[in-house]
Amino acid sequence: MSLNVLIVDDSAPVRKILYRVMIHADLPLGTVLEAGDGKEALEIIKDVAIHLVLSDICMPNMDGLQLLRELKSMDEYKRVPVLMITTEGSQSVAMEAAGLGAVGFVRKPFTAEQIKEKLQGVL
Repeated sequence: MSLNVLIVDDSAPVRKILYRVMIHADLPLGTVLEAGDGKEALEIIKDVAIHLVLSDICMPNMDGLQLLRELKSMDEYKRVPVLMITTEGSQSVAMEAAGLGAVGFVRKPFTAEQIKEKLQGVL
């Protein structure tokens, strides 16, 4: 099965890096979509079934924790894995993300190996 992936980050270069990491991780990629914030991500998922979300936490309009809350409140997205990727380094934020249902937490700057490792553990 090919995976439709949504990358949510307000930095276009970070989104491109994550896309390249997923290609090098040999994931069975289907459609890879990008959003600049949580609100844009919610608009995208109205039209496309997503199987994996990689999301930043600190973004304008709707942050990653708010997006995670929204996704986990939707029946069709309750079981979709969400990996949080952020500059936020506090343990309390990581705990909150885990409590909301995130499958993992990677701090920026990240390495391709860290992302690959987290994704293999999830998928």
